[in-house]
Amino acid sequence: MEEKNNQLSQNHTFRPNKGKNLEIDVNGQTYLRLPIKTDIITDRDDLMRLLDKYIKPHLLKDDLIFVSEKVVAATQGRIINMNDIKPSKLAYFLASKVNNRYGTKDFRGFGHGTGMAMQLFIEQAGILRVLFAAAIAAITRPLGIKGLFYVICGKKAKSIDCPMSFVIQPYTHYAKLPPINPMGVAKEIKERFGNDAVIIDANYLGAFSLGKSNKKIKEKFIREVVRDNPAGQSDEMTPFFIIRKK
Repeated sequence: MEEKNNQLSQNHTFRPNKGKNLEIDVNGQTYLRLPIKTDIITDRDDLMRLLDKYIKPHLLKDDLIFVSEKVVAATQGRIINMNDIKPSKLAYFLASKVNNRYGTKDFRGFGHGTGMAMQLFIEQAGILRVLFAAAIAAITRPLGIKGLFYVICGKKAKSIDCPMSFVIQPYTHYAKLPPINPMGVAKEIKERFGNDAVIIDANYLGAFSLGKSNKKIKEKFIREVVRDNPAGQSDEMTPFFIIRKK
């Protein structure tokens, strides 16, 4: 089976997404980030079957499987229509404080800078934690210390995507909640395929893991190996990546 997989992988031509590279250097070691293009994935799909179809034919022994948290959330039905979100006054207020550079050439997306996204953020993190985080951020940001709001609120709340974050139908009017038990999902992938897996949230600002099958996979390595977001932020439809030492 390993010999067959090796042959299939070598015969397949991996192409980087527009403006991205297949190779990247991390601490003197070159890694390949091999994007796996898929069809549109919905809540009717089963994640493990998708990995069987798209990932398994190309896997080599020491490959790492990187899975976008968006596709995990989608297959779990963790999407919500924007018409079903009722933002509070607090959500609108906090959203107004998010500097997403809207209206400038540096704008890359609304992030949590909408009342709808911030409302889901509050519901995920809890209102007391959000208020505490906002108070700390108000004190520390003038001192040049940024990001504590998200550190305090946690990775799961940070991974919420607002409506208008997606350019692929049918998701353009949907928000995305964080996936359920991403650590368990990563371990299930490892048990099924034998390769370590990372459930990853990546965008133009950086990347972090929501779950990984092996604690030895360092967060610093995850950030570095996908620091240019090779999956892209538009309609690339490459939610699965194989990370391979060259």
